[in-house]
Amino acid sequence: MNLSREKPAADYETVRVDLPARGYDILVGQGLLAETGRHVGAVARGRRCAVVTNEVVAPLYLDAVRASLEDAGLTTEEIVLPQGEHTKDLRHLGDLADRLLEFRIDRACILVALGGGVVGDIAGFAASIVLRGIDYVQIPTTLLAQVDSAVGGKTAVNTRHGKNLLGAFHQPRLVLADIATLETLSTREFLAGYAEVVKYGLLGDADFFSWLEREGAALYEGDHAARRHAVVTCCAAKAAIVAGDEREAGRRQLLNLGHTFAHAFEAETAYGTTLLHGEAVAIGMVLAFELSVRLGFCPSDDAERVRRHFAERGLRVGLEGLADASWTADSLLEHMAHDKKALGGALTFVLARGIGEAFTSSAVEIGTVRTLLEDALRV
Repeated sequence: MNLSREKPAADYETVRVDLPARGYDILVGQGLLAETGRHVGAVARGRRCAVVTNEVVAPLYLDAVRASLEDAGLTTEEIVLPQGEHTKDLRHLGDLADRLLEFRIDRACILVALGGGVVGDIAGFAASIVLRGIDYVQIPTTLLAQVDSAVGGKTAVNTRHGKNLLGAFHQPRLVLADIATLETLSTREFLAGYAEVVKYGLLGDADFFSWLEREGAALYEGDHAARRHAVVTCCAAKAAIVAGDEREAGRRQLLNLGHTFAHAFEAETAYGTTLLHGEAVAIGMVLAFELSVRLGFCPSDDAERVRRHFAERGLRVGLEGLADASWTADSLLEHMAHDKKALGGALTFVLARGIGEAFTSSAVEIGTVRTLLEDALRV
C-alpha cells in the first residue's frame, strides 16, 4: 500500500475521550499515517520519539510513519517486536523497557505504538512504567485495535496464570485510526476484529447491531464508508463508557461481554494461533447470551440472532473442531477463577436481557455455568 507523504490531506472524524486532565482525541479516517508527524508533534512535550511496532507491520507502515515524524522535526528510534500473542509477556516487556532505556530517553520523549492489540498493550504498559511513566500515542492497524484495545488506556501483558493480569491504566495522548490499514488484514484477522465491533451493538446499542445485520457484508467487503461508520460508532461508545468509568469499577465492565469465557478458551490454546482473541470473544458472546437465556433473562430469539449473525459472517460460534479431550468444564472454570474481574472468589459475568441490554452479575451459580460448558464441549 502506498501511503506516501504526497497523498492529499487526511479525511477524518474526531471522537473525544473526555477525562479530567487526561482527555484525548481519537482520529478516525483515511490518510492519517502520512500525517503522523503533525498530529504527534502537536501533543509531544519534546522532539524525541520511540516507535514500537512488530515484524509484520514494520514493512507495511514504518517507512511512512518515520518519514512523517522526521518531516515534523521529531527524531526517531525504532523497536521491532516479534509477531504474535506470545510477545505479550514479561520477558518481552523487560526487553522492550531495556531498549527504551538504552536510547537514554527522558520524560519528554513520546512513544508511538504502531500495530495491533499486542503492540498497543505491551508498548502502552512499557510507557506506563519506564521512568515512572512517559507519554504515548496509539496508531492501531487492526480492526480489533481500532475499535477496542487502543482506546481507554488499559495496558497489560499475560502471565502463565492468565491473560492481562499484569498491567496499568495509562491513557494515550492521542489515537490515530487510519482505516486504510484495514485493507492489508487477512480475512481471519479482520473477522476477529469484527467480533469486537459486534460487541458494542450487543452490550448497549441494538440499532447498531441491526445496522450490522444489514451492512456487515459491505463492511467485510471493504466499503470505506461502512468501515469508517463502524469504527467511529465503536470508538464513541467506548469513549463515553471510559469517561464515566475509567478504572472499570462499574459500567466499563460491560466491555468484557464474552471475555470471561474467551480468556479461558485462549488459555486452553496457550495463547497461540489456534484461536485469535476476537474469535474467542465471538464464541464467548454466544455463550454469554445462551447463559442469559438459561437464567431467564434473555429471549431465546435474541440469542439465536447473535449466533446466526456470527455464523453468517464466518466466525466460530462454538467449540467444534477446537476443543479436544483435554478440555473439561472444570479446567475452563479453573481458568475463569484467575480472571481479573473475579471478586471474593465469585466470578463476574456480563449477561444480557436482550440485544443492546447488557448488565453484570456476580450471583451466577457455578453449576449453571458448568452445565453450559459441558454442553458446549459435547460436540
